[in-house]
Order: sequence, then structure tokens, then C-alpha cells
Amino acid sequence: MAFTSLPYAQSIDACFDDRIGATGLSRAAYDAALDATRPALDWLKEAHAKDTLAIMRVPERRDDLARVREVSEFLLKDTTDLFIFGIGGSSLGAQAVAQLTGWGTQAIAKQSPRIHIIDNLDAWVLQSALDAVDMRTTRFLVVSKSGGTVEPALQMFAAMSAIEKAGGGKYMKHHFAVLTEPAKDGKPNPLRAVAEQHGFQTIEHDPRVGGRYAVLTTVGMLPAQLFGLDMEAFRQGAAAVIEPIIAGGSPADIAPAVGAALSIALQRERGANLTVLMAYADRLDRFIAWHCQLWAESLGKQGHGTTPVRALGPVDQHSQLQLYLDGPRDKMFTVFRTGTAGEGPRANAGFTKGTGFESLGGRSIGDLADAEARATIDTLVRNGRPVRTFMVPQLNERALGALFMHFMLETIIAGKVIGVDPFDQPAVEEGKILARQYLAEMS
Repeated sequence: MAFTSLPYAQSIDACFDDRIGATGLSRAAYDAALDATRPALDWLKEAHAKDTLAIMRVPERRDDLARVREVSEFLLKDTTDLFIFGIGGSSLGAQAVAQLTGWGTQAIAKQSPRIHIIDNLDAWVLQSALDAVDMRTTRFLVVSKSGGTVEPALQMFAAMSAIEKAGGGKYMKHHFAVLTEPAKDGKPNPLRAVAEQHGFQTIEHDPRVGGRYAVLTTVGMLPAQLFGLDMEAFRQGAAAVIEPIIAGGSPADIAPAVGAALSIALQRERGANLTVLMAYADRLDRFIAWHCQLWAESLGKQGHGTTPVRALGPVDQHSQLQLYLDGPRDKMFTVFRTGTAGEGPRANAGFTKGTGFESLGGRSIGDLADAEARATIDTLVRNGRPVRTFMVPQLNERALGALFMHFMLETIIAGKVIGVDPFDQPAVEEGKILARQYLAEMS
């Protein structure tokens, strides 16, 4: 059965006992876990056919993009600085999308306007950021699915207060757009009610898609448009991952099923309770952060789940690799490589001659990064550590869209196999309730 070629290649060969020895996974355990994904795949196929799981249909949608372009044009008009307020799924996906442009890396941005994605609450950071911009030419996008999330709400009110203090109160509606769920039974959620009260632009968050699964909806596509990226290419990449599921392909031909089975089998047979994701590309750093929330919040229930660990190569070779090689054998490794060989600044061989660095002569930064990625993988394998690899020849919108969909489906499939609901997060509600209580006590 032929399927559309994926813009990445997943390899799990270095996870088995016939390759890495007794610490590796047996083929029998893997085959059993892979076979156990069949009901989940059937469920996903049926969900697509009946449109009962919205993310299975998002890649083919285009009807929502016109409004995305309208709100983007509004936010960018005569703008020097743009803030995006959100937290968790309302922000991490946007950050992962933005990093394709170099945002959030140490690259020197040439972007106009300057876009600031501020998720974590830090009083000093937000005050410093607001103090550094001209409020007359600054715009704000506030994202919350439920419309009741307190962190972006307080950021929004702080920004409104700053605009009013700067004398722009009567122009407030020209500074804000809100991305949240539509009104239910004619009643808007709190954030939408504020938007309606002040005349802010609004754009709908698909109510059928949870925040951490929303990156391919308007939640991720509006930031993509703001950063000048190709929205349709993200969804085309995602569609390629779904295609073999819709076609009823074998689990072995469905990349997310392979990944889910691998993780489950390694935990059950080899006690791999941690899953380390190391990207050899700065532009995948926030993607790894996005995945950590997705995996942890979706599967960490009823004593189940593995703990995701975020790492960035080559820098974390110098801070974590010793533990990975000589510490507890309780980890599964996933390493992301990109087509970096031959890329970037290059060392003139004349400068390296006679210095002891002759091997660097004529080599590019990408050459060394690629060599170190391969060396890390091989060293882990030689030390009996199970390593899955993703090769992404071209890190672009189509590739990132495919990776988003791969890991959302891998998470859902794993949840179905281990018997937890991958779409809820009941354990975090207690903290939210207590935070509101403590805030009320301050007054």
C-alpha cells in the first residue's frame, strides 16, 4: 500500500536487543505492543469518517484561514511590537511554530514588527517588556480556549492598564484581539465578554479541540500568519501522517503507532520511565517543550505515563550526556537530526593550519553539529541505550506540521493502549482552585 512520503524518517532499529544487547527491547514485546494499537487505529479511522475527533479533520480545513488573515492584518497594521499572551497549549504551539523563523533562538531577528510571546508569569519580565515599547504602536493577542484562564487574563488587564496610563484608553479596541471559544447558548465566556465589552477583534478557538492539541487550528495558524509562514503547508504535512490511518494501513506502516508501541513496550519490558527528547536544531527547542506538555498532561494519570525530558544538542551533551551514558538505565531516547551538514559559516583552512584544530579547516558549523549528533546516537547505542531517531532533511512548515500530527497521534494511541483518557487533565484542577483562593485572600 503506497502512501504520501513523510517529510521525516523515523528509525527504531537501535532500540532492540539484537542491536544493543540485553538492555534493548525484545521483538516479541514490541510486536505485542504494536498489535495492541489496532483498536486505537480503528477508533481514529472511524473518528475521521464520522468527524467525532476534530483534530483528524483539521488538516483538510481551509474555511478558517480567511479570518486568520483578517485578524493578522489587523494586528500587524502600523505595529512596532506585538505581544501574544497565553499559557500551556495556548502558547507552546505558537512558540514552536515561530521558531521556524529563528524566533526564540539566539539568531538576530530582522522581524518587523517585533513579536513577543510571553507565557510564564514573571512580574519583572512583563513590566520590563511593557516599559520598552511604544504603547501607541503595540498590539496584543490574547489566547485562551475556555476564556477563563487567569494568567493571560491578568496579562491582558495589565496591558490595558498600561495603554490607559499612556493616554490611549479611548483607542483600546485598536490594540487587542482575542482568540477563544464562541459563546455557548448565547452566553460568552469571561474573556469573550471582555472583548465584546471593549470592541476587541475576536477569532474562534475550535471548541472541539483541547488546547494542547490545538496547534494546527487557529491557535497555531494565526501566529504562523503573523510570522509570515505558510499555513496550508503545516496542514499538508499533518495530512500526510493521517493518510495511512484513514486508508486502514497496517500498524507497522503508521509512524505514530510505531512510536507509541515502542514507548509502551520499553516501559513495560525494560522500565524506561523517562523519555528524553534531544533536538540537534535550536529551531526545534520549543517543539520539544510543546511535546513535553502534550505527553505529560495527556498520559500522566492513574499511575501511568513516562516522564518527558527536554534536551538540546550539542549543548546538552556537555550537561546531561554523562548521566545518560553512565546513569540509571531507565530512559528511552529520541534524537532529532536535520539536514545541517554543509550549512552555516565555514572555517577557512588557512586559519586552522598549525593550531591543533586542523580537522576544523574547511568545515562548517553544520558539519560539526551533524557529526556530533551522529556521535551521540552511536555512543548511546554502544552503551546499550535504546535510541529512536527522526531525520528531518528540510525543517520547514510541512515537516513541522507532520511532526505536530505525529506526536499528537502517538500520544492518543498510547493513551488508548494503556487505558487512560488522553484528552483530560483532572489532577491539575486542584492547583487552579487553590490559586484563585489565595488570590482572593490577598484582598
